Amino acid sequence: MEVLGVDTPGMPVPLQGSEIEADPQLDQQSTTSSDIDALSFTTSLASSITDYVYENGRRYHRYRAGEYLFPNDETEQTRLDMLHHIFRLMLGGNLHLAPLVAAPQRVLDIGTGTGIWAMDMAEEFPDATVVGVDLSPIQPQWVPPNCDFFVDDVEEAWPFSEDKAFDFIHQRNMVGAIADWDRLFAQAFEHLQPGGYYEIQEFRVWFHSQDVRLPADSNLERWQRLLTEGSAAFGKPLNVVQSLAGKMVKAGFAAVDEDVLKVPIGVWPKDKNLKQLGQWMQAHAIDSVEPLTLALFTRLLGWSDPDCRQLIAQVRQEFAERKQLYVYAHFIHGRKPVQ
Repeated sequence: MEVLGVDTPGMPVPLQGSEIEADPQLDQQSTTSSDIDALSFTTSLASSITDYVYENGRRYHRYRAGEYLFPNDETEQTRLDMLHHIFRLMLGGNLHLAPLVAAPQRVLDIGTGTGIWAMDMAEEFPDATVVGVDLSPIQPQWVPPNCDFFVDDVEEAWPFSEDKAFDFIHQRNMVGAIADWDRLFAQAFEHLQPGGYYEIQEFRVWFHSQDVRLPADSNLERWQRLLTEGSAAFGKPLNVVQSLAGKMVKAGFAAVDEDVLKVPIGVWPKDKNLKQLGQWMQAHAIDSVEPLTLALFTRLLGWSDPDCRQLIAQVRQEFAERKQLYVYAHFIHGRKPVQ
């Protein structure tokens, strides 16, 4: 595991286990519920088609409906684009950590979402062909000429021909969406050029407090415990990222490297870069509660919509008030050996 510390250029997040220095000058007043909307950086994005599933006031994908528990509406698209900005902050503006030895020629982005990573990659490498795949056709119509998007399920057999293997495959924010990680990694390995890289960028969906342990009866603790139980019952558990490096090795990848970063939630860090990252993370955490909760709790756990709304409001309030919350992000990449 490579140590990524506060002195690494462009990588301001400390390694797992270390403490982030809190800002002693920070106003200790709790954020109130009236401040939550101000923390939410939501805008409206256009959607290209309207054939969707509607449930609990949110919109979900139609293709292979039910295979993915989270919405695809304009509000969710904005959250995903915010998440893209957060990952670039964590990576010092970069799109990946894999040590690509040459400019990639064919790039695949699985679970591309709004396509923002794929489009940025296409602009950064104009000679590459970048392909994004997702269950939802929510990507914009106007994209770089070297970028294409397809609606497909990456858990099914991949349709790409053997003579068009990729030299870089990327996934982000896919925990909770995959039932068989071994099969996914086997397909990725098969569709990589020798020497090509596969990179995973995922959060460990479990929140911690640096200053005091979260009480067992806190709404945040209860919520994340139910998220874990519900997603496991669905067959696509959220908290699997700790096992993925080992599964990549099992699939045949070499030089598998994992970096675990401690990411603050809120403006409590003293370091200005961490403070900025924490501000974005707090906005994202607040915005993520509803989309992570509604379908999973109503479909899998039998909750009513009003009960979900009450818990959502309580958890959002805790994300706004807690002083030293943080979460871990995992960056894992492996290379297909050169034969």
